[in-house]
Amino acid sequence: MKELIAKLVAEAGLTEAQAIKSIEAMSAHIKSKLPPMMHPMIDSFLSAEQSGGDDILG
Repeated sequence: MKELIAKLVAEAGLTEAQAIKSIEAMSAHIKSKLPPMMHPMIDSFLSAEQSGGDDILG
């Protein structure tokens, strides 16, 4: 999530606190559109640190 926070700070001009709140709001919105069994996947995706590349499945 640190990468996403940094990107929002740099590109959208948000403070770190605003970026965190934005991510939380986005997460809640996405979860409201998906079945509860998928919520942990969203949490995992948003909190995962990428180790190079754009392959989210590893």
